[in-house]
Amino acid sequence: MKSSVALTLFIALATAAGSAHALNYASVADSSAILYDAPSLKANKIFVVNRYLPLEQVVSLDDWVKVRDSSGSLAWIEKRALSKKRFVAVMVPLAVVHQTADSGAPVAFNARQQVALEWLESSDNGWIKVRHLDGMTGYVRATEVWGD
Repeated sequence: MKSSVALTLFIALATAAGSAHALNYASVADSSAILYDAPSLKANKIFVVNRYLPLEQVVSLDDWVKVRDSSGSLAWIEKRALSKKRFVAVMVPLAVVHQTADSGAPVAFNARQQVALEWLESSDNGWIKVRHLDGMTGYVRATEVWGD
């Protein structure tokens, strides 16, 4: 009985620690980059990705980073192809970006699915401040984008 309580406590603490860990995102820096199935130029090429695509960094080696995309797929990319400048990708058909972090605020602009928006900052109330590539800024709901 005591061991099951201890095991339950251990699992709860491990889960809480894992959820408190901040995810580490990067974006594709080059106009295009290749995703591989292993950390080697001799590995199988599995996909070509475009500039600004947000990727979650899972494992980092000397010259390679194992990344996860918005679909949950894992792959390897050369570290030199990544930028620390963060972007998010719109995941809904049309995201409404507001002038302030409030759904009743005036609309700054709309962004279609898969459009990359530069991540500027996150808030505790579920909004992300973003900048469109043509310079417009505003706030989008965190639930409508991936990469935050």
